[in-house]
Amino acid sequence: METPRTPYVPPAPASQPPSAASAAPIIALVDDDRNILASVQMTLEAEGFTVHTYTDGESALQGITSRPVSLAVLDVKMPRMDGMELLQRLRSRSNLPVIFLTSKDEELDQLMGLRLGADDYITKPFSQRLLIERIRALLRRQDASRAEATGAAAVGSAIVRGKLSLDETRHQCLWDGQDIALTVTEFLLVKALALRPGMVKSRDQLIDAAYGDNIYVDDRTIDSHIKRVRKKFRQVDDEFNQIETLYGIGYRYRDE
Repeated sequence: METPRTPYVPPAPASQPPSAASAAPIIALVDDDRNILASVQMTLEAEGFTVHTYTDGESALQGITSRPVSLAVLDVKMPRMDGMELLQRLRSRSNLPVIFLTSKDEELDQLMGLRLGADDYITKPFSQRLLIERIRALLRRQDASRAEATGAAAVGSAIVRGKLSLDETRHQCLWDGQDIALTVTEFLLVKALALRPGMVKSRDQLIDAAYGDNIYVDDRTIDSHIKRVRKKFRQVDDEFNQIETLYGIGYRYRDE
């Protein structure tokens, strides 16, 4: 069951403060470097976000579970509970969008974070403008896969492929009637493949489908997400083999 989150509302220009009637996106920023926290918090708040800051994973877990947020930005190396463990615990409770912060030489951390369910990562030192754009892009992707504000389901909105059913208006994925809890990125990848069963999607095409044209991620990011998607489906059906790998080419959803 997904933890309710405050829907994303694009921030108003700096000269026009957000309306009191509009809920600002709430960002959980978790890093043991207080200088980074203070600097990034100031920048995000200037862009119209509400920011909750935490200096360790344990306090962040308590805070995020008691005060639901729109998105979390997690550092890897932290006291009391590192970013990896925090991500695992968050994923056991919700599909909260997560961006990982890693050091430039910590490739293993990047891959592990993606395998555990992070939606994106940024390497330190990072541009705060890049972080803002990644946050906005991820929140836009979340909006695109959720119901409209009225909650009304569009007629024929579900994509059905054999045992697979994807309902964008509810952000719901079912396999043979059983719920598969997918993150925003995972949902968009499955949708991109299921829309054209039997047709091969290159990694670049899947990157565009899940991240948009203006965000760069490498091929390994897509590979890690696909591995995690397969694992989730196989937890309810150990014979799941619908997502096929064509080595050196890309992926396809097997036509039934």
